[in-house]
Amino acid sequence: MAVCATHSSALMIAYAASKDLTIPSLFSYANPRPNNLSVALCPPLVLLGARRGSNRSFPVVVSAVAAEADVDTEEDAEQNEATSTATAVLDPPKPKKGKAALLLKRDRTRSKRFLEIQKLRETKKEYDVKTAVSLLKQTANTRFVESVEAHFRLNIDPKYNDQQLRATVSLPKGTGQTVKVAVLAQGEKVDEAKNAGADIVGSDDLIEQIKGGFMEFDKLIASPDMMVKVAGLGKILGPRGLMPNPKAGTVTANIPQAIEEFKKGKVEFRADKTGIVHIPFGKVNFTEEDLLVNFLAAVKSVETNKPKGAKGVYWKSAHICSSMGPSIKLNIREMIDFKP
Repeated sequence: MAVCATHSSALMIAYAASKDLTIPSLFSYANPRPNNLSVALCPPLVLLGARRGSNRSFPVVVSAVAAEADVDTEEDAEQNEATSTATAVLDPPKPKKGKAALLLKRDRTRSKRFLEIQKLRETKKEYDVKTAVSLLKQTANTRFVESVEAHFRLNIDPKYNDQQLRATVSLPKGTGQTVKVAVLAQGEKVDEAKNAGADIVGSDDLIEQIKGGFMEFDKLIASPDMMVKVAGLGKILGPRGLMPNPKAGTVTANIPQAIEEFKKGKVEFRADKTGIVHIPFGKVNFTEEDLLVNFLAAVKSVETNKPKGAKGVYWKSAHICSSMGPSIKLNIREMIDFKP
């Protein structure tokens, strides 16, 4: 097969010898990229050529041609390698964006303070409520007074209307925070709100201030007759969670009672997109008994306001923690049946 493949080249070399031409240059021109396989399979060939007018024969060895083919092949390989290296240098990896740019959990580092207090509790252990509250106070060792939070994972899907959870809870021992209340009312309701201890009271003038960027309040309460005018503030108040809503108790005709409840420690909560409820229920400087009373009030409110569409096991997990401390997992059955 190799002899057949080189038959035409052999004839050209013989012709070049008869014409007294340089063999390698003619071969390179005729076949710039020879097949190494065909050259390797063929042993050196000796071709006989005769000059015109001469009876003497001379040998033409094809080994020189094979050597030139090897050199060309090595040069091509080096060029290809250089091209691939240049391409790799010119195409840097694209920077990651969004969640892909965040460090993996195993690569994140914690402060020395957090690593020390994390040793106080066992990661997967489920604690009873009383032990958990006592442990929570031990883990709060920052220079400021931390808030205490409860996080409940529920078996609900808020994208369905019958599985949404939004309600309020009145914490018996308060939140430990000073709540600034603003009231939108008109007529006699304005005087009632001022006498009840509202920090800011107004009507159309307050609406214009809010449109201008005024947000110096924590709760906004509105009388039902003002909701027609308040509807235009949805894009401003909605993202901040300040839009008056009947379910949250911020749209009511009994304004003095609503002011008193929010001043004492009424807290609004709702389930997020993943079905988790986050409720602050005090400060770490509260006594353990006060924290227990507030926590049980929050649990009772979540249980009472169970959505109609919730099926199966309602409670999936429950944790409590301070603002800067590790979470402490609770025993759900013990939590629901706990009695102080």
